[in-house]
Amino acid sequence: MYAIIETGGKQYRVEEGEKLLIERLPTAQPGEQVELGRVLLVSDDDGLRVGTPYLEGAKVVGRIAEEVKGKKVVVFTYKPKKRYRRKLGHRQRYMRALVEEIQG
Repeated sequence: MYAIIETGGKQYRVEEGEKLLIERLPTAQPGEQVELGRVLLVSDDDGLRVGTPYLEGAKVVGRIAEEVKGKKVVVFTYKPKKRYRRKLGHRQRYMRALVEEIQG
């Protein structure tokens, strides 16, 4: 059984018991249970069900394991011949979630 969900502007194929690295959810804390309700597709023993765009009544239940940071991205901006240089760094924050159950 698997499902395709949408969170953080990205789509993920998930199965029960799988660990998933998703964009940070601002209201969730590590150890909390979360429900991801934007389910696009569910495949199980009954067959394949596709939503338009989302499936009604379907959800994926998971638990937030930890909050992690991604790799550093260096942004270097300069203007040639003008002595202007600026170096910035950014590390995106993610959450590692364990998929416990697919309902629907």
